Amino acid sequence: MRGKVGGGVLIALLGAGLPALVGAALHADVGEPYQETRLYFGTERSDGRDPVGEAEFMRFLDREITPAFPEGLTVHDGYGQWRGQDGKAVRETSYEVVLLYPEKDAGERSGRIERIRQAYEDQYQQDSVGRSDDKLTAEF
Repeated sequence: MRGKVGGGVLIALLGAGLPALVGAALHADVGEPYQETRLYFGTERSDGRDPVGEAEFMRFLDREITPAFPEGLTVHDGYGQWRGQDGKAVRETSYEVVLLYPEKDAGERSGRIERIRQAYEDQYQQDSVGRSDDKLTAEF
């Protein structure tokens, strides 16, 4: 009995996954090469003042990020944590900004992103603004 159930589960998983794999292979040419950058903005200030509030962050978004990426972006509310220099966990409200742009523009866009990161660190007393980059295809 045990072998039959395990085999049935395996067949069901393969049956569910196979169409997705075949579909991906058939539509591999959909979309253009894009770069996705995610920026992680914390809100706790190193000088002990109140955290960066939502209204402050939205002003920063309007003033610094939107002009640099007028084509569009996505903002996610978050809750992050990281280990401080003292070894203690710092937990804070955070914002994740997702930027998509053509891969051919990655060099120029990276400069814009670095200016945004530096501006936020300077204006809001942040140790850093996290960044991750991925290559993908996208179509709009």
